[in-house]
Amino acid sequence: MKTFYALVHKDDDSGFGDAPGCFSAADTLADVLPNAAEALSLYFEDAPVPDASDVSAVRARAALRAGAFLIAVPLIESTSRVVRANISLDKGTLDAIDAAASARGLTRSAFRAEGARREIEGRH
Repeated sequence: MKTFYALVHKDDDSGFGDAPGCFSAADTLADVLPNAAEALSLYFEDAPVPDASDVSAVRARAALRAGAFLIAVPLIESTSRVVRANISLDKGTLDAIDAAASARGLTRSAFRAEGARREIEGRH
């Protein structure tokens, strides 16, 4: 997973915005990270992913206006390669995962992977 840094600012008549190299907007501060993560993922969908900049380099070139701030935006690079991983859970948690996955038409693995991705990208 790579981490990119986004400059976030809010104009009086707009939502929050700006991810590096692409644009993202949000109506609330809580939506800034998940929307930026989605925009970054879509931006690099058909393009090579460069090395992420060091946060000090981003700070040096960012125009931090009053009220602007930087956030760390995770990029989970999707690949077609599936890797098997064994985990240990208590039985009650595993039963709850299986029931929730089944209700959504997902496998246990797909449900856990989606939950982990949502947590990493701030989409609670």
